[in-house]
Amino acid sequence: MPTKKRGGRGGSSKALQSKKRRKEEEPSSDEDPQRVEGEQEEEEEEVLDDSVVEARGRGGEEDDDDDDEDEEGESLSEVSSDENPFKDDFDGGSGEGSDSDSDESDIEEQARAIVEEKAREDEDAEAELQLNIKEEADDFILPTAEELEEEQHRPPDLSNLQRRIKEIVRVLSNFKALRQEGSVRKDYVEQLKRDLASYYGYNEYLIGIFVEMFPVVELVELIEAFEKPRPICLRTNTLKTRRRDLAGVLINRGVNLDPLSKWSKVGLIVYESQVPIGATPEYMAGHYMLQSANSFLPVMALAPQEKERIVDMAAAPGGKTTYVAALMKNTGIIYANEIKVPRLKSLSANLHRMGVTNTIVCNYDGKELPKIMGPNSVDRVLLDAPCSGTGVISKDESVKASKSAEEIQNCAYLQKQLILAAIDMVDANSKTGGYIVYSTCSIMIPENEAVIDYALKKRDVRLVPCGLDFGRPGFIRFREHRFHPSLEKTRRFYPHVHNMDGFFVAKLKKMSNSKPVEASDGPLGEVEQGPVTVSVEEGVPNGKSERSQTQMHDNKEKNGFTRSDHKKNAKGKIPVRSKPMKKKFSPKDKPQPGRSPFSPF
Repeated sequence: MPTKKRGGRGGSSKALQSKKRRKEEEPSSDEDPQRVEGEQEEEEEEVLDDSVVEARGRGGEEDDDDDDEDEEGESLSEVSSDENPFKDDFDGGSGEGSDSDSDESDIEEQARAIVEEKAREDEDAEAELQLNIKEEADDFILPTAEELEEEQHRPPDLSNLQRRIKEIVRVLSNFKALRQEGSVRKDYVEQLKRDLASYYGYNEYLIGIFVEMFPVVELVELIEAFEKPRPICLRTNTLKTRRRDLAGVLINRGVNLDPLSKWSKVGLIVYESQVPIGATPEYMAGHYMLQSANSFLPVMALAPQEKERIVDMAAAPGGKTTYVAALMKNTGIIYANEIKVPRLKSLSANLHRMGVTNTIVCNYDGKELPKIMGPNSVDRVLLDAPCSGTGVISKDESVKASKSAEEIQNCAYLQKQLILAAIDMVDANSKTGGYIVYSTCSIMIPENEAVIDYALKKRDVRLVPCGLDFGRPGFIRFREHRFHPSLEKTRRFYPHVHNMDGFFVAKLKKMSNSKPVEASDGPLGEVEQGPVTVSVEEGVPNGKSERSQTQMHDNKEKNGFTRSDHKKNAKGKIPVRSKPMKKKFSPKDKPQPGRSPFSPF
């Protein structure tokens, strides 16, 4: 498309040509000179008018270029290369451009000022808030007895309790600088106990033990962790499948899961599931077991080997037993004992579902197993002892208010009997074994460290590392009590630290099959070294003292009858034997010196 010429050169050339043409047509000298001068002036005015019109036409064309750019499709190339099309805009429109620039700069300055003012206001508000918080915190005062009495007659104010708990924890963390004048640490601790018990629903005994076991900051974290449920975990049954294959199948079924952790090669953690995780075809086929993460630990510590003889003293519902069978690859023999008959059904069902074929299920009292199995007859024993359940409060909140010192002592007494029975069953001369693993789902020291310390004194055993790379070491001192230094090899697990239920694991190695002399020194209660002081009555039935029991035993041997023999005859008289009853004692039946005849061991 040919370009259309614009500008002054074309117009000026036309004017010059017309002027030249008119000069050629000029008349001779005999014409009137005035008329000639008038014509020349008219011609000059016409040239000037033409140049002005052409200049205005250029300005109009340049102004219309922006409006007609989309319609005509003309580009800037239409302008001559030696002309600047924006010259008139910069020269003639400089006033309007300066006005627009000044307006934009004013808007920017105003916006900048608004932002700076807003920032100053925010800083002032934050400083004032921090000042108010500091003043309120520094002025925290313990409630008076009258205020506490008034609170007892009103429904609990949870927000006030929570604020007071935080303030007390803050003060106790820096007691010297923040304590109230005239107050002692005991006042804050007692108030913290009351507030925690009221806010979370614990009884006075349990919260008191927790306060003594943990620093106040960690204590609040522990109690908060008990309020949240633990994640769902699966254990892959390696007798039937692999973890990778199982994870792929479950993911296809809409289960969101991940490997449990680096310390487990068979665990899976479930975040979300679109199907009931306990009713999938894989579950029914025995490809996995629903099992909490903490129950993996005692089996890993036991480390069973193939072709061994192993006893699980409290086996139901079978999670640990089936794990042991999987590690043994269905070789050897496992004796799965359960004292409660109703739980045998779930134990047997899980063994069949998981494909376990090397297990014998039995129903005995664990304390009697050495007599049934025979002493020194197995390679390893797993004792997941019955306990108070203070480590699984997230599953059973009734523990908060139902446990007492008496119940903890009863659990500890039973656990001591069971651990001695477990040690007696193990053969110290086993080529591959000779180990006992003791575990509980409790965090109470009388049920854990005190029981292990008792076993160390009563039998020839020693503690060995559990083989677990994580977990906190056990207590070697608590209150006025001191335990064996090797208790540092035991492991404790907490929900706020390891994201699993509270748990305790200890591994013992039996050194010899003979019982040391110290094992017969007095009843169970005499060697109690736990934090809860246990009298001699704990080791003797019916609360009798050692001396009274010994006297009764001597009278029995002397007179030949016991209290149960004092039965009245038909005439209402008590028969009296003139001679003591003779009885032959075997060497095993003879009571050892200083040993209570009522001791179960």
